[in-house]
Amino acid sequence: MTQAKPVFSLNFSHAYKVLAGCADLKTEPEDFVVVEEFDEANFSGSGEHVCLQIRKRGQNTRWIAAALAEVATVAERDIGFCGMKDRRAVTTQWFSVAHAGEWKMPALAIPDCEVLQVIRHQRKLRRGSHRGNHFVIRLRNVSSSIDRPRVDERLSLIAKGGVPNYFGEQRFGIEGQNLVEADRLLRRGRQRKMGGRQGIFLSAARSYLFNRVLSERVTRQSWSQALDGESTPQGPLWGRGRSLSRGALAELESRVLADFQPWCHALEHLGLDQQQRDLVLLPSRLEWHWQDRDLCLSFALPVGTYATSVLRELLDVNTPPYGES
Repeated sequence: MTQAKPVFSLNFSHAYKVLAGCADLKTEPEDFVVVEEFDEANFSGSGEHVCLQIRKRGQNTRWIAAALAEVATVAERDIGFCGMKDRRAVTTQWFSVAHAGEWKMPALAIPDCEVLQVIRHQRKLRRGSHRGNHFVIRLRNVSSSIDRPRVDERLSLIAKGGVPNYFGEQRFGIEGQNLVEADRLLRRGRQRKMGGRQGIFLSAARSYLFNRVLSERVTRQSWSQALDGESTPQGPLWGRGRSLSRGALAELESRVLADFQPWCHALEHLGLDQQQRDLVLLPSRLEWHWQDRDLCLSFALPVGTYATSVLRELLDVNTPPYGES
């Protein structure tokens, strides 16, 4: 008999009372615009890497990286970028191409892409080396029954107090498949570092453990206040080394993660260091306006955080299926 796949709930606690309303997200790629915020003054202006600022529509970051490698006739490992961007969106981000000779990307070489800037640099772009991302989001067809002043009030609360800093559902793969794969790998008890697709599964596992701890603190209404010697409210990204939590907070984390001890033990032996992540996500430059039944939002977020974590505290959003993001 085939063993049933484990099911991982992604129904994490909300910090604010759920508003009785919904809206459509990403009906068109133009409804989700992301611009990578990068300190361009750090570029050296010379070196063995060609850096291209690319605006893309309807393409994910890894696909663009593979296409760049083919166009530039280099290995895909010679392509660098700072972060993954959504597929069903219009996004602007920097890529680097290791190419010592004179090279310029031919016009229209990659569909639905436009090169905005080109500059030389001495080093490959690495993950997380940008400042953050700026979002312009249109939520279409907001429920006609929604009380707009309550939405405005909620946005004001979010601007002041932030939202729980959950990892977004896209981190866990379609229908949580990355967690299923992580469970399969970690419960084997393998004790060596994993890379490639396996690294994605391990990241999903760490993110899920963090979300479970954060969800419990949201339930206890302690997510936005420091406890037990914390300087700021933080949660664990599991790995090698002693937990930084003490006292009642350590007991809380141990209880919440009791069913995931095989994950915790395996992560401790895979070369990943124990880290902490802020529990509070505070969007900056948050602005909004109504356009008929659509709500238009603009805000910036730090590296490694998710716009969906902001939206989930506002309205239920319906996103059309579009494969991987």
